[in-house]
Amino acid sequence: MDLLNCRVIGSDSLTNCCRRRIGPNVDFSGLFFYGRCMSENLVPRLADTVTPPKTRTRSATKTARPPLHKVLLLNDDFTPREFVVRVLKAEFRVTGDQAQRIMITAHTKGSCVVAVFTKEVAEEKATRATDMARNEGFPLLFATEPEE
Repeated sequence: MDLLNCRVIGSDSLTNCCRRRIGPNVDFSGLFFYGRCMSENLVPRLADTVTPPKTRTRSATKTARPPLHKVLLLNDDFTPREFVVRVLKAEFRVTGDQAQRIMITAHTKGSCVVAVFTKEVAEEKATRATDMARNEGFPLLFATEPEE
């Protein structure tokens, strides 16, 4: 009788084979399927227990996040408040209340952070907002600086 494959006719022979393979104190009900011992799945085979060590090298390359830049609104005493709010809403997509708060903060403190973007986006938005003011004849100025 092959101990790795119990193809024996008769349930008594199958039960004895299974007892030798997995032990005497095991309930064997439901282990037989069409005369074949189903305990093969319960007993690990020698080929399954001895596995060669896996040697995988993983490269730990993570892409670095791009540095962020702040877009600053600089105060001037000549540009009307309504125009500043209109530029903030149009270019930076802020609500009217947020634009009012940004404008008042820049007026009282001298400058205010409008938004934080990657360098290219921050420079583009600051340039477009400053150009919008220049086209209307106002000295409104937006600047960028790296975020700490």
